[in-house]
Amino acid sequence: MSDGALSRDWPAPAKLNLFLHITGRQADGYHTLQTVFQFLDYGDRLAFGVRDDGQINRVNGPEAVPADDDLVVRAARRLREAAGLDTGADIYLEKRLPLQAGLGGGSSDAATTLVALNRLWRAGLSTEQLAAVGLELGADVPVFIHGQAAWAEGVGERLTPLEDLPEPWFLVVQPLVQVSTREIFQAPELTRNSPPITIAGFRADAGHNDFEPVVRSRYPEIAAALDWLTDQEPAGGSARLTGSGSCVFKAFPGAEHAEAAKALMPRGWQAFIARGCNRSPLWQRLAEES
Repeated sequence: MSDGALSRDWPAPAKLNLFLHITGRQADGYHTLQTVFQFLDYGDRLAFGVRDDGQINRVNGPEAVPADDDLVVRAARRLREAAGLDTGADIYLEKRLPLQAGLGGGSSDAATTLVALNRLWRAGLSTEQLAAVGLELGADVPVFIHGQAAWAEGVGERLTPLEDLPEPWFLVVQPLVQVSTREIFQAPELTRNSPPITIAGFRADAGHNDFEPVVRSRYPEIAAALDWLTDQEPAGGSARLTGSGSCVFKAFPGAEHAEAAKALMPRGWQAFIARGCNRSPLWQRLAEES
């Protein structure tokens, strides 16, 4: 049973892909890519209660995702196995990030579960060991565990920290449609051979998102959001798709500029404003526990 104490306010921040190039395809079918991950100071939140009876329960979470399929439950079970423990947990998930949005919500939830329960269970796994466990759950999980904005290659698991990215304010917009990642990855028109670039090349022109032309052609609502957001003042800088999801974003020099654009947003879309972060809010929270 639970010991009754809850460890609250564990953030599971959103991420943006500042660019995303698909550079090839492996023999196992996985696509190789290059991308830059940056965190946002906005996301889901979790709380955990340690149990001494070995049960792992998701007390609340998204109704559209069965508890046994939820990455938070799978992450807790995998951590318990990797650490050789028989401890359990009650997991409370406050879901604020939309599903299938390209914001990494499920991966971030899994990473926060691994990091938090590693601390609360006193499992003693290193960051690298946690990242290895996280990679079994999804290619994006390790970047959330490491907690540093990063250049990523391979299937997203080979990370080079980037500590000096600008940290602007972003307006993130989602038309009320969901994008099927499977459909987009299987699209015959998807570019799968973008020439590799360097970090210096990214800094020079910031690349593009290879999924965007496919999503534009198949989801006119997202194409409209990209065009509308690009046109918002101040001029300069195009809106971009993040990941293979339905959210689009644009950087603004200040929160007031993002708020002004959001006030003009057409009805029927959802949006939030957040600051870019090179250090994950999860690791800021972990430092508070130390």
